[in-house]
Amino acid sequence: MLSVVIPTLNEARCITDTLRALAPLRERGHEVIVADGGSEDATRALAAPLADRVLVAPRGRARQMNAGAAAAAGEALVFLHADTRLPADADRSVAAALAHRTWGRFDVRIEGRSALLPVIAFCMNWRSRLTGVATGDQAIFARRAGFPGFPDMALMEDIAFSKVMRRISPPACLRDPVSTSGRRWERDGVPRTMLLMWRLRLAYYLGASPDELARRYAKRA
Repeated sequence: MLSVVIPTLNEARCITDTLRALAPLRERGHEVIVADGGSEDATRALAAPLADRVLVAPRGRARQMNAGAAAAAGEALVFLHADTRLPADADRSVAAALAHRTWGRFDVRIEGRSALLPVIAFCMNWRSRLTGVATGDQAIFARRAGFPGFPDMALMEDIAFSKVMRRISPPACLRDPVSTSGRRWERDGVPRTMLLMWRLRLAYYLGASPDELARRYAKRA
């Protein structure tokens, strides 16, 4: 059994489509948990009839995902962004991967108008295979038994989690991709957003505080 955990914050625009896409998984006996960080729009109301549980958790993606994991009943956890869709056979793929590995992630395909988005997705997937580091866009999954939780960080929790997990085993890198929205890339321009993400990641590796990085990231809005 999978437990799909979706952290949300003011995602009324996309949460209905995301949850409807997960209906076949629920029909096969898996569960979907929405961990909301205090949305001020209709996110929770829209999610309630389409998810098994809707939780209100302390704001912050790491905290919300950990709250969802704590409430989960499945043997495997899948952490899905609110604007991302799993492939149709995700449950079978995850089960097969976790038979041999402790954790993993999917390749990602970024949907949008820009011709640069497929290039960005290719680079993300290639970098992840090379480094053993997964990003949240790639729908990280893990066995529930022994799940250490995401580090309580304002940003870069996916990278920190990957560093902990790859000491246990390399990630399973599934080629069947999840599809994620390119909205954050196209809103401010793809080259500008790409440069921002590179700078934030470099600053993190050089020791910058995740709180400071989160403030820099928020300023783009």
